[in-house]
Amino acid sequence: MTDLQNVEKAREEGKENQKLEQNQKEPPMSIFAKVMLIGFVGGVFWSFIGYIAYIFHFTKISPNLILTPFAVGDWKYDTIGNVIGILLNGLMSILVALLYYVTLKKFLSLWSGILFGVVLWVFVFYVLTPIFPNLDSFTKLDVNTNVTSICMFILFGVFVGYSISFEHNELTVKKQ
Repeated sequence: MTDLQNVEKAREEGKENQKLEQNQKEPPMSIFAKVMLIGFVGGVFWSFIGYIAYIFHFTKISPNLILTPFAVGDWKYDTIGNVIGILLNGLMSILVALLYYVTLKKFLSLWSGILFGVVLWVFVFYVLTPIFPNLDSFTKLDVNTNVTSICMFILFGVFVGYSISFEHNELTVKKQ
């Protein structure tokens, strides 16, 4: 083979490799999809950590708390109820992440996430207390439950807040 034939053959092989599925790049995920994914993952992860804290008696609040307003049976107090509660908390966290995106996405700071987590905790333990029949008021809960729950809400707020702010900042930098 001559050099010209080798070059042509290499060019054709290169075109074939570009057509392979493994060489195709996927379009990037939209910021809306990223926010929803961050919210779901954050909700599932921190609810799972909350379930572990419940198992080890750091808190009296389990992830199945979200199921208690509904009369769905006694299974909601078992492990399956906690697993479904973890998944439902993940779905609710999508809404929370969208709220963060709408209100605080420009703040690339841990403090905004911490403040967001504290506001969420206040909302759940003061505003939503009447909705959940098994949730005692803040003053009736023991110190371990209060400290553990506020710490988990803060960590959730930092996770969601910093992740969303980081993604927003990266998108802004790419546009410029």
